[in-house]
Amino acid sequence: MDKSKQVVLSGQLKWVEQIASVMDDKFRIPGTNFRFGLDPILNLIPFAGDVSGFLVSAALLYVMAKNGVSRKVLILMAINISVDAAIGAIPLLGQISDFYIKANTRNIKLLKEHYQEGRHTGSGNGIIAILLIVLLIVISAILYLSYIALHWLVMQFK
Repeated sequence: MDKSKQVVLSGQLKWVEQIASVMDDKFRIPGTNFRFGLDPILNLIPFAGDVSGFLVSAALLYVMAKNGVSRKVLILMAINISVDAAIGAIPLLGQISDFYIKANTRNIKLLKEHYQEGRHTGSGNGIIAILLIVLLIVISAILYLSYIALHWLVMQFK
């Protein structure tokens, strides 16, 4: 990568890093090292808070994708965002988890590792294969448990 591209990326990285900080760790509880951002505060608003946090994270992912990160980094970032959104959508558990699952901060770490250390390069096909296998196992387990529950329910009415 040439020198001018590195300067542009570091400037854009700073902007993305600032947004991630506001969302994940801008505020500190006095007398502690515990930090949180706007994300858990926004998520106190049902549905709208979850959607707004997800949209900010997705927008940051889009900016990072436009700046040439590897496909593997994009996949890892999308996984972070998806896990944060999925757990965040669960009532009560979602509000608590928003203080601990900081997808934007994790994505900034991935971005820095990619640009500054040359890590996480490649296509990410292995990650996609693992995700598909895990998804297949989860769907199979859900179907099996649904079958058992349905069978039990039918037996209750006989």
